[in-house]
Amino acid sequence: MDQICNLFCVCYQKEEFHIQLTNDNEDIDIVNQEDLQDNLQRIENSEHKKNVHTNQEDEFINFESDLHENKHDSADEKLRLKGLLEKKYDKACIFCKKYRTRIKYVMCRILITAYLTAVIAACSLNFQRALPLFIITVLAIFFICWDFLVAKYEDRIAAFFSPGERYLEKQWFWLKWVVCAALIVAIIFWLIFDTAKQGSRQLISFGGLVMYILLMFVFSKYPTRVAWRPVFSGIVMQFILGLLLLRTKLGFDTFNWLGIQIQTFLEYSDTGAKFVFGEKYTDHFFAFKVLPIVVFFSTVMSMLYHIGFMQWLVGKVGWIMQIFMGTTPVESLVAAGNIFVGQTESPLLVRPYLPYITKSELHAVMTAGFSTIAGSVLGAYISFGVSASHLLTASVMSAPASLATSKLFWPETEKPKVTLKSGLKMAKGESNNLLEAASQGASSSILLVANIAVNLISFLALLAFVDSALSWVGSLFDYPQLNFENICAYVFMPFSFMMGVDWEDSFIVGGLLGYKTFFNEFVAYERLSKLIHNREKGGSMYINDVKQYMTVRSETIATYALCGFANFGSLGMVIGSLTSMAPSKKKEIASGAFRAMIAGTIACFMTACIAGMLAIPDVEVPCHILLQTAFNSTSSPANITELVECCQQTFTSANSSQESFSGGNYTLSFWKKCCQILNQTTFNCT
Repeated sequence: MDQICNLFCVCYQKEEFHIQLTNDNEDIDIVNQEDLQDNLQRIENSEHKKNVHTNQEDEFINFESDLHENKHDSADEKLRLKGLLEKKYDKACIFCKKYRTRIKYVMCRILITAYLTAVIAACSLNFQRALPLFIITVLAIFFICWDFLVAKYEDRIAAFFSPGERYLEKQWFWLKWVVCAALIVAIIFWLIFDTAKQGSRQLISFGGLVMYILLMFVFSKYPTRVAWRPVFSGIVMQFILGLLLLRTKLGFDTFNWLGIQIQTFLEYSDTGAKFVFGEKYTDHFFAFKVLPIVVFFSTVMSMLYHIGFMQWLVGKVGWIMQIFMGTTPVESLVAAGNIFVGQTESPLLVRPYLPYITKSELHAVMTAGFSTIAGSVLGAYISFGVSASHLLTASVMSAPASLATSKLFWPETEKPKVTLKSGLKMAKGESNNLLEAASQGASSSILLVANIAVNLISFLALLAFVDSALSWVGSLFDYPQLNFENICAYVFMPFSFMMGVDWEDSFIVGGLLGYKTFFNEFVAYERLSKLIHNREKGGSMYINDVKQYMTVRSETIATYALCGFANFGSLGMVIGSLTSMAPSKKKEIASGAFRAMIAGTIACFMTACIAGMLAIPDVEVPCHILLQTAFNSTSSPANITELVECCQQTFTSANSSQESFSGGNYTLSFWKKCCQILNQTTFNCT
């Protein structure tokens, strides 16, 4: 159409020019006629060029359209070729989407059936060997059924127990006094019978527990506003846990088995360390043996967090503490989370709720972080040679102790906004799949490993400088033995003795507590591991009048007392991490962090007191039988640790009774050999 219009205009212009030329012949001369003809010729030439250009464009457009048509034709041919396969695939996808839930249930049932068949087969072949698998399976079935029933019949269950709940609320005023009185009477009678059976050392630990409670009450933020239910229920819960885990055979064997399994599990990190650092990686024990365990454990925890197991486990433990102690959901979940993760990771579980918690709840969150240790560094302490079962027990017992000390040291004076009725959802992992979670766990441990390494380098170097400076100052007063450990030992010696540590060992434990408070628990556990190894070797107890190792009881109490992050280095970490999560609470975090560190320290001391009350000597065979069997045998003693413990108890009883060496169940040869083992200097062994 554009071409036709252009040609029409040209023709019209020609005709118009021609009419003008014919009509004005008389007025226009010949020159003007020639100019007009030239102009007409130029117009025709320009129009001809335009027509040629438009024709070329039309040809190009036609060529492109042909290409598109060819492409569409080839695509249609491909669609026709793939039609049968795609139709089958589309039908399969539609079927899977339509019956996705049923397919998932069928697959789950097949896998569960296969697993149960394998468990039954393993139990039928050797039930003793398959007992751990059987117990884990029973517990898993119980909790799965519990979650299913609660999710489906929650309203009916609540309605069923509502009459009892209303009755307890009405009668709680006098019922709480009856419960408290019954508990006090039960504890008194238990102490009387247990003291008659085990000895009087447990009474010192009980007195230390009472002393720490009174100290926390005297220096409380609001002494008149203390709610005693979380305090006493936390201590009772701690005592019950200790009683189950330390005194009952089932609890002790269970945690001992768990400790052995964790040790075995952590040894798999040696494979990666050996590949990266070579066959002689153990020559640099801490860098290439201990720190890889932190990386491995962090990876495993990240994977468990991704699949939701950690959130489920923390939720169950937090729910128990919330119901039993009457604490709020936020502080209960954080305290439960600190059993497994560190003080900077556990608040992430309730991060959206941190800006809305009260000052007392914030103090409880920080105290829980200070009074427990992370699962990743737990493996490092186990690799030092510290008892795995005692470390696990200390982590569990310190969770209710942290809430008890927190509510005693900073009572609740506000109305909590986040309650059980408002609902509480824990944060989920950011990884998309299990492999990404493992990679993120390994990557996130880089900062932790670097932090541990640089802190140990700097703190040990600083400690060496301080010891050198103090020794120089002490030499001016003829006391070159002055060092940082001695100063801390004198400061913390009363606290360690009140936990139940033997008086001869309280000086050593006081020094360990100083290392833990002013440096970190890594330095303290490293020193404790040396003492444990010295005792296991059975060498001389005193060298140059310096005691080289402690009794098993003192080591046990020290393990519980050191099991926490309450030190000045962690103080800055807690303030920084919580401030980044809740900037609006910056002032409250900074003002309450130091009190939380003190409360976390006391919580660890209270856990150590409970351990001192409940811990029993490891030697179950009578010492005279053990010594007779060991010394009359031609081969080396089977267990040098029990032998040393028996000799120590023998000398202690002889010191207290001032009896002669010979006579009774012990012969003179026994005494001489015990003297050789212990290198006893306080006794005249000749």
